[in-house]
Amino acid sequence: MTVYLPIAELSVNIFIILGMGAAVGFLSGMFGVGGGFLITPLLIFYNIPPVVAVATGANQVVASSMSGALSHFRRGTLDVKLGTVLLLGGLLGATAGIWLFSLLRRIGQLDLVISLLYVVLLGTVGTLMLLESIRALRRAANNQPVSLRRPGQHNWVHRLPLKMRFKKSKIYLSVIPVVGLGFCIGVLTSVMGVGGGFIMVPAMIYLLRIPTNVVVGTSLFQIIFVTAYTTIVQATANHAVDIVLAFILMVAGVIGAQYGVRVGQKLRGEQLRALLALLVLAVGVRLAVDLVATPSDIYSVVSEGVYR
Repeated sequence: MTVYLPIAELSVNIFIILGMGAAVGFLSGMFGVGGGFLITPLLIFYNIPPVVAVATGANQVVASSMSGALSHFRRGTLDVKLGTVLLLGGLLGATAGIWLFSLLRRIGQLDLVISLLYVVLLGTVGTLMLLESIRALRRAANNQPVSLRRPGQHNWVHRLPLKMRFKKSKIYLSVIPVVGLGFCIGVLTSVMGVGGGFIMVPAMIYLLRIPTNVVVGTSLFQIIFVTAYTTIVQATANHAVDIVLAFILMVAGVIGAQYGVRVGQKLRGEQLRALLALLVLAVGVRLAVDLVATPSDIYSVVSEGVYR
């Protein structure tokens, strides 16, 4: 059974798209990530134009992040003040990223840049996660205690000026690195279609020393508004959001996430991180292979950045 995607301008098998959405939703529920860094490469693998894959992938992240953020708000594990400062940087970064996105699309280099960014980002993050999870598994096997620096400890970030007190997080921190982190995530959201939580959460914990119990909810709070803003601007400026594709992915993702949460509760944290690292590396390797392999169709016709 096929369905026509009006923005992507091609017909796709609806069951394959449903399968992608369900699989990413399952992984999102199991690993606690937004899934934007997985759904965008998968859509590109299925020959969805990267410009549509990026914009529509960001749209899907809004739904999954909203549900998680509301849950954290009800539990009191969301720092709205910190999230607002992150959001300020995120909106600035998203605006800059959308300008860069449009520029790359005009000069015909968008597809290459997106693929290269994904290869570098997924390769780096996947490798670091895999090494950390292997060390954690070894410590667990040898019954060794985990030695982590506590959130209250200070580093060079805490010596920066323009400090602000965040009562919910119980920290006194400069707004410069907070805005800077939000800016970087905003650029990634608009250029790559990712929520950025898989980068923001470790940075907030290990770099900014923010208590772990408020990190996830605060990260989701920022992601909601930045991805929503990116989706709206991408739809109006670049006409790149395919609502039919987004709807199918969201429905399947919500269903898949329910089962993913159940499976994730049965695995230990280090096992989950190792599996996620292997998955991230596999997607990165596949994209790298596509960059260097000879395509089946050497020549293609492109009109305004969309394949015909």
